[in-house]
Amino acid sequence: MLYQLYQAQADVMGPVSLLAGMAAQAIGRHPNVSSGSNVIRNLTAAYELISRAGLTHKRPPYGIDRVMSGNREVAVKEHAAHVTPFGTLLHFKKDSDAAQPRVLVVAPLSGHFATLLRGTVRTMLPEHDVYITDWHNMRDVERSDGRFGFDEYIEHIITFLEVMGEGAHVVAVCQPCVAVLVAAAIMAQQDHPAQPRSMTLMAGPIDTRVNPTKVNELANSKPIEWFEQNLIARVPFRFGGAFRRVYPGFVQLAAFLSMNIERHVKAHRELYENLRRGELEKAKLTKDFYDEYFAVLDLSAEFYLETVRIVFQEHGLPKGTLQWRGETVEPAAIRRTMLLTVEGEKDDICAVGQTAAAHDLCSGLRPYRKRHHMQAGVGHYGVFSGRRWENQIYPLVKNVILSSE
Repeated sequence: MLYQLYQAQADVMGPVSLLAGMAAQAIGRHPNVSSGSNVIRNLTAAYELISRAGLTHKRPPYGIDRVMSGNREVAVKEHAAHVTPFGTLLHFKKDSDAAQPRVLVVAPLSGHFATLLRGTVRTMLPEHDVYITDWHNMRDVERSDGRFGFDEYIEHIITFLEVMGEGAHVVAVCQPCVAVLVAAAIMAQQDHPAQPRSMTLMAGPIDTRVNPTKVNELANSKPIEWFEQNLIARVPFRFGGAFRRVYPGFVQLAAFLSMNIERHVKAHRELYENLRRGELEKAKLTKDFYDEYFAVLDLSAEFYLETVRIVFQEHGLPKGTLQWRGETVEPAAIRRTMLLTVEGEKDDICAVGQTAAAHDLCSGLRPYRKRHHMQAGVGHYGVFSGRRWENQIYPLVKNVILSSE
């Protein structure tokens, strides 16, 4: 009943949020609102916060229409290079004939849409031909389309690299670092012609036995049966994926919020104050962040449970016991793919050392094909977004890609 109860509450709150939004807009259009009484300004701010209450299950737009490429601005169009029921290989196609390194950005499938990496893509686009794994919301995927588990996720990465063709590069952010390393290993073991030239793993749980975080401890605090019995629900009848078993995005969001609840409460207090004082630019920054943060997607039950079991409980990859389609995964087989790992000093989701563990696993790589960077002063999101990503981390990623072209 978990999902049904959530949806019933969302249905009740929907009209309330709509009415509050209409009221905020009506008051905001009044010519004297900025110079009005404190009561009016407080009421407007309160109405806007109420209108923003609740989640959305639709993917926000990427909103990348133009970028600078070389010394001129070029148009960008989104093109679906390959589509499956579970995800789209989305190509940010520039209106330019200049040859640039092809890069697959592998987005996490952990309760948010791939648009969470909008800033990552925007930073890379001027100098790279960028594709992204645009994962679909499982509550919209029909049951007849079959299962989507850990093996299928890896299969998608391999397929997407095949579609992109030989000589592509791959950048993985957070959770998919494990799957990308597995995919690269399998492709190396098979001497696959489309194995990536470089592999950048950023803030990912390669070996969660190293400096365990609260996330890691939670995953090991209960048997896998507990997660299945308490966190898995069925999609309500009215959606395309009716009756499919999923790990709901709103449950994942609640877990994220609970880890830093004081920070989120403080952010909304500041949003209220900025709206009340008419400081709209400051308010917009907060609103943009939470518009993305509160857009959630559901994961398939099998993918979520298999990820918890394989990555966080069994530690299959670092222990050398992980298999894909019956074949033992051997990262030591990777010999031609340059490796870069990136970690954040203050990351409380994937702690320092967890991603760097990939270097020991990729023992077949010569030292000159390995790079590691620990970014001082950033948490998890700072590894792939914000000023330090743009000014300090991205140049390293770019150099690794260029050096392996």
